[in-house]
Amino acid sequence: MFERFTGEARATVVVAQDSARFLGDRHIGTEHVLLGLVQSATSVAGRVLAGVGVTRERVLADIERIEQARQEPERDLVEKDAAALRTIGIDLDAVRAAVEESFGPGALEGGAAHRDGSLGPWWRRRHGREPQTRNTGSPRGHIPFSPRAKKVLELSLREALALKHGYIGTEHILLGLIREGQGLAARILTDEGVRLEHLRELVLVELQRAA
Repeated sequence: MFERFTGEARATVVVAQDSARFLGDRHIGTEHVLLGLVQSATSVAGRVLAGVGVTRERVLADIERIEQARQEPERDLVEKDAAALRTIGIDLDAVRAAVEESFGPGALEGGAAHRDGSLGPWWRRRHGREPQTRNTGSPRGHIPFSPRAKKVLELSLREALALKHGYIGTEHILLGLIREGQGLAARILTDEGVRLEHLRELVLVELQRAA
């Protein structure tokens, strides 16, 4: 299928993988594909998304917001666990200090929350508190697509065939993303006030204009 991809479509996949690596994610999700689509201002998908106000900065902000919301219940659970331990005379901070004294600072990091209430390496890296090149735990080489992202690519081929196009461009990837409609990218677009069906119509109008 990838042999049918245009140069811009291939670039979208590369940017999606780079975005997943930058964010420290283990899979390329639909949100990373969306980041790839908004990266190119000259592609069909890039122009359409820019026209409805969807930019890389806004997508990144939405990913951060959603990820933070997902972390909140886990942070609350950590705080409740610490409170429960205190009731039986176990000071979690003292335990942490002892472990770090033996194994070094940050030995217990990697969970959702820390004693200062922060959300760990992901949160600090996103806010520039750690080097952007540090992606602890994320793959160094090829990063696989998530099932939903794979579905988007499969649907992009179907969209190209339905339009009788002999290639797969960014427009087909965006149409596939819209058609999948359940991934994080679709949620981000909806949260941004974009109606998916209207976005599809805009893509088709842009294709007619370019024909």
